[in-house]
Amino acid sequence: MSTNTVDNKRKVTTARLTEMKQRGEKIAMLTAYDYSMAKLIDQAGMDVILVGDSASNVMAGNVTTLPITLDQMIYHAKSVVKGVNRALVVCDMPFGTYQGNSKEALASAIRIMKESHAEAVKLEGGAEVRESIERILSAGIPVMGHLGLTPQSINKFGTYAVRAKEEAEAEKLVADAHLLEEFGCFAMVIEKVPAALAERVAKEVSIPIIGIGAGGGCDGQVLVIHDMLGINQDFSPKFLRRYADLSTVINDAVGRYIDDVKSCDFPNQNEQY
Repeated sequence: MSTNTVDNKRKVTTARLTEMKQRGEKIAMLTAYDYSMAKLIDQAGMDVILVGDSASNVMAGNVTTLPITLDQMIYHAKSVVKGVNRALVVCDMPFGTYQGNSKEALASAIRIMKESHAEAVKLEGGAEVRESIERILSAGIPVMGHLGLTPQSINKFGTYAVRAKEEAEAEKLVADAHLLEEFGCFAMVIEKVPAALAERVAKEVSIPIIGIGAGGGCDGQVLVIHDMLGINQDFSPKFLRRYADLSTVINDAVGRYIDDVKSCDFPNQNEQY
């Protein structure tokens, strides 16, 4: 259970995240994709749960986030929402549901909100997705932005390397961050950029900046649950801290189960009717 007991049972809203930034309280955010895990994360006192399009990787086994569909994201978000009482639930808008067509973006966001009961959507990009963001916001749907390394653009970048190390790209990121604030986004994720740049953005804008591989100067942090629990061992970037080694725990438990079944030790007399 989280040691943060101050106001711990109060429902987290977009407005509360702004309050947290204003008083210097860091925001904790993790991904979840199913009811059981979401319930555990929420009970621990998580502030924000992101139903990430990283489900494409860790749940569906795809190499990138691109293949996951809107229907699949709604399924995951609907499952997560049922397990959550306190955290703010944000659902990623998958690739192809908002880029270049603001009417489709609005229709996609409305489906997510109506069918999953998530409380906000997240999408990647800055000035290039302005129309989509503004149209979604016009319907009263909260939007979280995402700058820096934007995984849905992996084929354009060609690499998952650190972004915005060059001055021109860094200045565009700062400009885009100000734009996202002006558009009306309630918060934004900044992924895999130099720590000093992310800290600068966090100081210059009034909305919360949630970092992943962006240093400690952000207003909060997010990790993928499968990575931080050590379920996924294939991904070990510098910014990842593993808080458990569940792959070993699970492998050991399953192995002992197999041994017990093979040896007729399970079930024993007390485990049958």
